[in-house]
Amino acid sequence: MSTTNDRVYVARLAGTTVFDPIGDSVGRVRDVVMLVRRSGAPTAVGLVVEVPGRRRVFMPLTRVTSIAAGQVICTGVINLRRFQARGSETLAIAELFERSVKLKEDKSTAHIEDIAIERDHTRTWRVTKLYVRSAERRKGVLGFSRKGETFVVDADAVTGLAIRDKLQGAALVIQTFANHKPADLAAALMEMSPQRSAEIAAALDNERLADVLEELPEEDQIQLLSTLRSERAADVLEAMDPDDAADLLGDLPASEAEALLQLMQPEDANSVRQLLDYDDDSAGGLMTTEPVIVGPETTVATALAMVRRQEMPPALASMVFVVRPPVETPTGRYIGLVHIQRLLREPPHESIGGFVDPAISALAVTDTLAEISRLMAAYDILALPVVDDDNRLLGAISIDDVLDHLLPADWREQTELDVSEEIQTTKGGSDG
Repeated sequence: MSTTNDRVYVARLAGTTVFDPIGDSVGRVRDVVMLVRRSGAPTAVGLVVEVPGRRRVFMPLTRVTSIAAGQVICTGVINLRRFQARGSETLAIAELFERSVKLKEDKSTAHIEDIAIERDHTRTWRVTKLYVRSAERRKGVLGFSRKGETFVVDADAVTGLAIRDKLQGAALVIQTFANHKPADLAAALMEMSPQRSAEIAAALDNERLADVLEELPEEDQIQLLSTLRSERAADVLEAMDPDDAADLLGDLPASEAEALLQLMQPEDANSVRQLLDYDDDSAGGLMTTEPVIVGPETTVATALAMVRRQEMPPALASMVFVVRPPVETPTGRYIGLVHIQRLLREPPHESIGGFVDPAISALAVTDTLAEISRLMAAYDILALPVVDDDNRLLGAISIDDVLDHLLPADWREQTELDVSEEIQTTKGGSDG
């Protein structure tokens, strides 16, 4: 392997494009996989590369032929199995950045901000330098507090590199994904060790964690939920969409699910209990009980303001459902739905009841997934109402709920990536 510089800093490597031998882009570097031991310098064994489809895979450094400014060249052979760190592996950016260490010289504390790796005569990439920030905060000439100074030290000039602080660096990871969709953070948690993903979950607020849980496979949902105290798990379930919370609780043993329901607010628990009574693949089991619901006298302006709420899923925000009071599920008599595109063309002061689409039929709670899919395709629509025998609105089914059940259970693990003819889908991890 050749490099234009003998020393490579991890922070600068992050985001670098990875190319195959013929110059086609494979993906981008997102992290570096390290082996950190109690004694001896940590070694870098591979890269976490984000390939098309936002899948993160492991690329052994033995398959990297060159690291230069702005590019990494690989052999073209990539393992497509989703990366998840093993117990012995540590992610440099996600876990080591912001870790506190002790300087041997004066026993002071510093925090890691960057890591330099170099290849030795055995062709092993070892951590040789640390770019650190002093833990002390000093007052400047005007009396304002400022961060400690930053400097470079040898890796063997510090202690504590292998010691994990439970919440250390979690804020850095969370901040990194602050402007990303929950699915992106969920994908990152899936590649971390169970211990590290639990640490990140502990540091997330309830709303953000609820959004992330909704994007995880069932097994990962259960595993992460099990790391939370029961009281907090109940709070997170309250923050989830009722249909997603019901799906998650339905995968737990009945006694555990009931214990969590008892800890939830009665109103939230009742919504989830209602959904748990239906078959998973029926309209009742697929629906959410929190669509946008209004009375017929509601103005166009008010309805548009309701769908602008940030937490509203795009599919459900594509329409509002018009009912007689009460306007909380189960509602009064269902009147019909109104497309947001229609409302954008109408005067803001007009009542919404005059713009109901008469061509869209409601679903019954017992309708099957096949019938729901057929109607969505026939109507070319993103959400459908679900009513009971008395024509009261119970909820709505969005296209994402349908896709989650139509796709294979392991769809998050699959990919159609075809980087080059040399790509192989052999067993993954850091086996190389």
